[in-house]
Amino acid sequence: MGLPEAFVARRGAASLACVCLTLSSPRAGADLQVCVPKGSTCCSRRMEEKYQATARATMEQLLQSASMELKFLIIQNAALFQEAFEIVVRHARNYTNTMFRNHYQNMGSRVLKFVGELFTDISLYILGSDINVNDMVNEFFDSLFPLVYSHLMNRGFPDPSGEMSECLRVARRDLRVFGNYPKIMMTQVSKSLQATRAFLQALNLGIEVINSTDHLKFSKECGRALLRIWYCSHCQGLLMAKPCAGYCSVVMQGCLASVVEIDHHWREYIRSLEGLTKGMYGIYDMEHVLLSLFLLIRDSVMYVQKNGGKLSATISKFCGHSQQRQYRSAQNPEELFIEKKVLKVAHMDHEETLSSRRRELIMKLKSHSSFYSSLPEYICHHSSAVQNDTLCWNGQEVVERYSPQAARNGGKAQAG
Repeated sequence: MGLPEAFVARRGAASLACVCLTLSSPRAGADLQVCVPKGSTCCSRRMEEKYQATARATMEQLLQSASMELKFLIIQNAALFQEAFEIVVRHARNYTNTMFRNHYQNMGSRVLKFVGELFTDISLYILGSDINVNDMVNEFFDSLFPLVYSHLMNRGFPDPSGEMSECLRVARRDLRVFGNYPKIMMTQVSKSLQATRAFLQALNLGIEVINSTDHLKFSKECGRALLRIWYCSHCQGLLMAKPCAGYCSVVMQGCLASVVEIDHHWREYIRSLEGLTKGMYGIYDMEHVLLSLFLLIRDSVMYVQKNGGKLSATISKFCGHSQQRQYRSAQNPEELFIEKKVLKVAHMDHEETLSSRRRELIMKLKSHSSFYSSLPEYICHHSSAVQNDTLCWNGQEVVERYSPQAARNGGKAQAG
């Protein structure tokens, strides 16, 4: 069975002269490197080079189009989670400030300064700073204790001098005046922030991987194959000819061989990210830890108050300071019992938690798990390849039905 007359006629030299757009008349084309004609051609060597550059640009545009949705998904979520983490830190700082304002007003604004410094360090750590979590927690309690000593343990006593403050900072650690609370806080904050930072770094890594796909450097052989599949038909005046899907698949599997090999690593990346998100609960969940931090700090201050009498005597000896005022918190025991429920439920009424957002992201990423392995199919589909392999371009001519044997030249095309 022969080809339709329209296609047969286009292969004739007389008809070719009518459709050539690049030259005034068909030519032999002996100088062509890739689009070598069986007869006359519309293309010069210079036009062939331009077509080859266009073919590479077309491939890059198709790759960018293929990754656009996935890239946007990761970039958008990286930004959303970064913003959400900042909001959590801000809320946690506000809860802590509110606790001090409502129940320890006599400590003044200085304690709010130390709270601000603590949460600033937490924010910087999440962003990738090399700040040590244990150091930031120690610094907070070191700064807090002189205020607790002068305003809660010895009320009315003037703020300690610089020398006395330094002694109290040392005493805080040596005498463990806050009990085990600083260590508990170190553990919870450290583990939750490490998980949070790892999560953000993983998202940024995903963006880098996708970006690298957008700007692949293709080998010379691949560039030739792309020219052959998309533009050599133009040199024969077949401007409307579409590549055979089977032929396109062979070429793209060759050009994208190194990219398709990433498929296993990409799937493993998604599995690892899912494992990380599943582990972000309890002390590994920064939302849970930071929004409850004010309770831990409050309990640490209450611990000092409950043991104030004994601590005052010990610290007086430790710092060489005779206590001038009797420890008074026992006279106001109600101050040891803050309304836990009012503060504790304040942050539990979120319509959407970070945990649910992470689960949603993983579900969407899973829908893109075959992104790399399906790239050849995507490129062919969006370059209008003829799916049933009939009346299509096989790299040399329009054929009635595609035969894989005709595409052996495209099979070795590799991405460089």
